[in-house]
Amino acid sequence: MRTLNICFLFFVLAALVSCRTDEILIPMEVEEGLTPIENTAIKGFYVLNEGNMGSNKCTLDFFDYTKGTYYRNIFSEINPDVLKELGDVGNDIKIYGSKLYIVVNVSNTIEVLDAKTAKHLKSIYLQNCRYMTFKDGKAYASSYAGPVDINPLAPKGKVAEIDTVSLSIKRNVTVGYQPEEMEIVGDQLFVANSGGYMVPNYDRTVSVIDLNSFTEKKKIDVAINLHRLKKDNYGDLYVSSRGDYYDVPSNLYLVDAATGVIKKDFHLAVSEMTIVNDKLYYYGNEFNYNTHSYVKTFGIIDVKTEQIISNKIVDKEYESIIKTPYGIAVNPITEDIYITDARNYVSMGFVYCFDKNGHFKWKTEGGNIPAHFAFLYK
Repeated sequence: MRTLNICFLFFVLAALVSCRTDEILIPMEVEEGLTPIENTAIKGFYVLNEGNMGSNKCTLDFFDYTKGTYYRNIFSEINPDVLKELGDVGNDIKIYGSKLYIVVNVSNTIEVLDAKTAKHLKSIYLQNCRYMTFKDGKAYASSYAGPVDINPLAPKGKVAEIDTVSLSIKRNVTVGYQPEEMEIVGDQLFVANSGGYMVPNYDRTVSVIDLNSFTEKKKIDVAINLHRLKKDNYGDLYVSSRGDYYDVPSNLYLVDAATGVIKKDFHLAVSEMTIVNDKLYYYGNEFNYNTHSYVKTFGIIDVKTEQIISNKIVDKEYESIIKTPYGIAVNPITEDIYITDARNYVSMGFVYCFDKNGHFKWKTEGGNIPAHFAFLYK
């Protein structure tokens, strides 16, 4: 099923040879024949491949729903003048307005692209940047605010406010140690602090930022080593803890955004999650140093009732076929489910597609550690 569009690449490479005389071009690959989706408001989705740290293998793919075609490594082909390509460790990808934002963690940049064409617009420098969220023409990016270094003297992290027109940083606010995912509820920005560089003295708080004054108003004590943070439509936050990888397990908590009260402890290991149409889809791939093994879990939570409604997402056979689940997304219209497999973190990974009932539809090879999705609307 995997094919290379040789004619297309011949002309592209001929056009680019003068632009890339000092490096090896990783060509785009095109796979045709995957299941298209017709009459939908969504044109397709981008997949950001993280790339192993230190390898500079962060790449960008795109799946076109209208054609059923998967394009691998499109950034280098579309942007031949950007010599360093995307860089080292792609950590997040979001579309806001007409722009596509890619957070490249170790390269300390947020790469801004045209969402429709993937043409590079600007690089924004932000040290050890992590995740993004948006509101009212502003982008908010979490940052460890220091080098990649396990260090008990590491500085507190910050959140940068970026104007999405000028693409410049306007304000910064200090938060907890090594901040991760964020959500906005009303005029408050919630930031999950991990303290991952402070091991074994992890942070355990969610910072609450007033967006008007851009100051930290308070912290909510939740659990150690926080990571994922998703909001529902009912004023609640779902916050994951990675635990300490020894005796404190990973867990998922339900927090009332208005009061900061922990409403529920789900006793679930959650590595990644997404909320679509009042359903929270999650998987866990929890590593423990005591056993030197991983434990995989999958499931769905009804966020309206706050109850676990399924202990699976896809057909059971694929829970073992997918060796290292690493990313998840759900089409908000069709509810097709996408799960990535990072495999051994060195080889190229896979992107799997399942229908809303969890039945297999197709799979394709992605890049090195396929991880993050962004749906592109027509």
